[in-house]
Amino acid sequence: MTLPFDPAALDGDDFGEEEVVLEMDHEEAIEHVREVCADAGFGFPTEFSPSELLNEKVDADRDPYYVLGACNPNMANRALDATGGDVGALFPCNMVIEQIEPGRQRVYHVSIMRIARLLGMVEPDESTEMDAIIASTGEMVEEVFDELSD
Repeated sequence: MTLPFDPAALDGDDFGEEEVVLEMDHEEAIEHVREVCADAGFGFPTEFSPSELLNEKVDADRDPYYVLGACNPNMANRALDATGGDVGALFPCNMVIEQIEPGRQRVYHVSIMRIARLLGMVEPDESTEMDAIIASTGEMVEEVFDELSD
């Protein structure tokens, strides 16, 4: 498969990269991110701790790392239509909470909607609808990271 872009030419804005560091413990950060995301209109169909799984299964000795699988059902439904269902392979929109050191947590996110566009998953006749979805979800994520940055 040949990508329709040069990955080396991308910067974080191209794929909706967002990041903030929170000065709080890991469990508190998970709850804070969950609350802020919920206030912005996201639900959480899935969440898990890769660090717990890997520490248990392969003795990885990883620091706390948690994934909140965020989803806004209206946006997800529209995106499935706009991509002929393909964007589902990227679901959900993950918010990662990674402990940098005790008392400091990095929250990280990339836009699956922008990634779907970059990968050419958008149906040709749905390009305008995908632009609207990217704008709407981008505003929601911006609201989340603005609140987390305060």
